Amino acid sequence: MTGAAGMLGRAVVAGLLASGHSVRAHDRTPPPAGIADDTVTGDLRDTSLDGLVAGIDAVVHAAAIPAPVEPDVFDNNVGSAFHLLEAAATAGVRRIVYVSSLSAVGLAWSGRGASPVRLPLTEDHPYVGDDPYGLSKRVGELVTATVSNRCRIPAVSLRLPFIGTGARLRHHLDHVAADLGGHRGDLWSWLDTRDAVSAVAAALTAPLEGHAVVNVAAPDTTATLPTARLLAEYHPSAMLAETLEGYAVPVSTHLCRELLGFTPVHTWRSS
Repeated sequence: MTGAAGMLGRAVVAGLLASGHSVRAHDRTPPPAGIADDTVTGDLRDTSLDGLVAGIDAVVHAAAIPAPVEPDVFDNNVGSAFHLLEAAATAGVRRIVYVSSLSAVGLAWSGRGASPVRLPLTEDHPYVGDDPYGLSKRVGELVTATVSNRCRIPAVSLRLPFIGTGARLRHHLDHVAADLGGHRGDLWSWLDTRDAVSAVAAALTAPLEGHAVVNVAAPDTTATLPTARLLAEYHPSAMLAETLEGYAVPVSTHLCRELLGFTPVHTWRSS
């Protein structure tokens, strides 16, 4: 598990350990003591990865710089994915889970306020981006697909939105309420941390061949306005492939259910 010192990484490691898996935790900064069976620290681009991937069955790659403003974001995110997955494939890994982002479509950080072509957002939506972070995640998916295709390793690229629960989620909801338009790029999507952990676990174990890109999102938006009103105001040019009732998130999770056998269940409205 790379990115193990991060919010999602810590939660995934704990969930995998609780399910009986042995976990080797990696991060550029030292992961918390005792977080996993084994911990490794270092830059995935600059160090030999033979020891890191030796003896592992699966890789969950979550390490990334999560913002477009950092000058190193593209080199770090793409370079680390390439070197890690190449080393893992050489070592004989049998499953890859790449933690991608809904930003890989290019909406979330668009400097020109790009809108989707059609909604609900599906995995085959064309790339419309103009920012380095979204581009890095898109290319990271291609790196994952390339390694999967060449080495015939089942792989899943999980496109995740904002992740949180508890105080982190409440803070995010307050931010959305104060600036609905500021979240037009993320389509007011989110995912409970518990569902994010379950999605990773499902991606590790679901019967699968080849590489699949899979959206994962909570069933409801972060907004207090109905989805139809949000889209009419902030994305009027988007073609609607189906009616989105109530607060339904405008992101398709059909493949998550069909390929991984998992559907996010947590919503903040009933918590």
